[in-house]
Amino acid sequence: MSENGGWANPGGQGDERQPPPGGQPPSAPPPPGYGAPAGGYGKPGVIPLRPLTVGEILDGAIATMRRHPALVFGVSAVVALVEAALTVTLSIVLLKGVANAPQPGPAATQQELLDYFYRVLGSSAEVLGVTVLVTVLVRTVLTGFMTVVVGKAVLGKPITFGEAMSELGPRLPSLLGVTIIYTVLVAVGFFLCLLPGIWLYALLGLASPALVLEQSGIGHALRRSSLLVRGSWWRVFGILLLTALCAGVISFVVQIPFNLSLGIGGSDMSGLANASIGVQLLSGVGQVVAQTLVAPFAAGATALLYIDQRMRKEGMDIQLARAAGTV
Repeated sequence: MSENGGWANPGGQGDERQPPPGGQPPSAPPPPGYGAPAGGYGKPGVIPLRPLTVGEILDGAIATMRRHPALVFGVSAVVALVEAALTVTLSIVLLKGVANAPQPGPAATQQELLDYFYRVLGSSAEVLGVTVLVTVLVRTVLTGFMTVVVGKAVLGKPITFGEAMSELGPRLPSLLGVTIIYTVLVAVGFFLCLLPGIWLYALLGLASPALVLEQSGIGHALRRSSLLVRGSWWRVFGILLLTALCAGVISFVVQIPFNLSLGIGGSDMSGLANASIGVQLLSGVGQVVAQTLVAPFAAGATALLYIDQRMRKEGMDIQLARAAGTV
């Protein structure tokens, strides 16, 4: 295992494997399945050390949350609270002009109706853009934090908040860069044509855990994700999509009681603009509760999918077993 916890790829940073002076080149881990017992190398942590099934990946994410409830849900709640506070505050400010603007009456001309429509559309676009930006920035921290926690939970090792942040801190700028690049590439792919966006969504979907656990740079993490997904695109895409669907359903169900109040003010953007601050705050509380539950689940499942791909392609299970002391 390497100094960063054993997560460095077989070729090391940049895939350059130089032999030590007067020595032999460092040996790569054995290929998947090479010499491994039929049942894998035991289960020191939240997953068995062998290639995983879909159910084991999802269950491992939940097990990580259950094993470190105060740590995971505490950080997740703070992140969700910051996200909701920024989103609601900026939404109120940006939609204030729409709320105060007089609505066209029955005798309004077509030009007046168009002007009002464009004003509402522009404010809605501003709110959407700000919401996406805030979400990307804030959730990047939680994604990286959960990746570090999952890395320890797989080995069955304890971890504190300070230890997780000390390991994540140096990687945050690069992690933010990877997240922005990934988000922009996928968004552009969807905008230009649906299929490129879907393809990039899976191909680069493991870049964040690769960057955090391998302690690499932005370009290296993107290349590593592409390499790990290659030949398994459909499987990776299916698991990422299933994780997103599960998170979306849970979030929707949790927010139902909070969002019922929004029906009083209307469901369109002008109705939201005229809704009371109390109603919008109640909706924000619903977002906080939902994201506290689903965001660590989604991030944990993605990190475990990365680990599963490494066990399948690079024999990482034997390295993890040695680090956990099961072999």
